[in-house]
Amino acid sequence: MSDKGGASPPPRAPAESQVETRELILPNDTNTHGNVLGGKVLHAMDLICAMTAIRHCRRPVVTAAMDHVEFLHSIPEGHFMLLKASVNCTGSTSMEVGVKVLGEHPHTGVLTHTSSAYLTFVALDEDGRPTTVPPVDPQNDEERRRFSEGRQRTQERRSRRKS
Repeated sequence: MSDKGGASPPPRAPAESQVETRELILPNDTNTHGNVLGGKVLHAMDLICAMTAIRHCRRPVVTAAMDHVEFLHSIPEGHFMLLKASVNCTGSTSMEVGVKVLGEHPHTGVLTHTSSAYLTFVALDEDGRPTTVPPVDPQNDEERRRFSEGRQRTQERRSRRKS
C-alpha cells in the first residue's frame, strides 16, 4: 500500500471505519467548575479520529491538522461524553475525519452537542513516509454532503498554508 508504484487500494464506505465511544466524566477529568477539561476533550477527539483513520486505511497515521474548535456547552462530572467520528474525504495520502462530541445526561439520556472538529491524518508506510490511502466512497446523501464539504475545507487548508 505504499506509494512505491503499487496498485491503488479499493474505495471504502465511511461506515466501514466509523467509531463511536462514550466516557464517564470523573472528578479527575474536570476543572474547578466541575466540567470536563478542554484538553481532555481535545485528547479524546484526537484519539477517536486516529482510530477512525487507521480503520479506514489499515496503516499507522499521524495527526497533521485540527480545525477550529469551539466549546459550545460543558459536560459536567458524572455525565457521559459521547464522541462520533467518520472519514469525510480523502486525498492521495491524507484523510479528513469529522468528530462530533455530545454530552449525555446519564439519567435522562438527553444529548447536548458540545463541540465538533475536523482533523487531518496522513497514512504512513513501513518507513514512516506518507503512503496512499483508499478513496472514500460516500453511500448516501449525508455522506456525499460531508465529502463535498470536506473537499472544500481541504482546498481552504491548502490555501491558508500557501499564504
